[in-house]
Amino acid sequence: MNSPRSVRISKYLAKHLRHEPERIGITLDAHGWVPVTELIEATTRHGFRFSRAELESVVAESDKQRYAIEGDLIRANQGHSVRVDLDLPTAEPPAHLFHGTVARSVAAIRDEGLRPMSRHAVHLSPDRETATRVGARRGKAVVLTIDAAAMHRAGHEFRVSANGVWLTERVPPEFLRFPG
Repeated sequence: MNSPRSVRISKYLAKHLRHEPERIGITLDAHGWVPVTELIEATTRHGFRFSRAELESVVAESDKQRYAIEGDLIRANQGHSVRVDLDLPTAEPPAHLFHGTVARSVAAIRDEGLRPMSRHAVHLSPDRETATRVGARRGKAVVLTIDAAAMHRAGHEFRVSANGVWLTERVPPEFLRFPG
């Protein structure tokens, strides 16, 4: 189980590796990477201290595997609102993928499909359980089923992040199935 400190570090990383790197004075490279030492120095300057060992523990123990460390670099695996190219190859998706949302969003999704909103891609889950957890963050979850195989046949590209989240530019309404 994640300690309260680990959760705080993870949320801090999400804010600065996915959304506001400039807020603490770091610059992500084109693929979202930043040197670990640069990150730790920047966070220390801004009053949020943690060690390399704590950082590595948060990355390794994260149930969602939101971050990756390769050598002396760290990045978020997906979910950026700042422009990065995660350099993920296209991949053939499973027949169905899932998206967790809440009831108040369903009408707009029926009309417009799934759009990335402030992110660079729509995030899809490989299983219903994960999509339920994602949707439940904002209320009672509504899980949509995506006909990913049909989308792929129609020429839509999919990528899969290091932590198993499927990414696509958008999901048009005709590929969505709604519960009930």
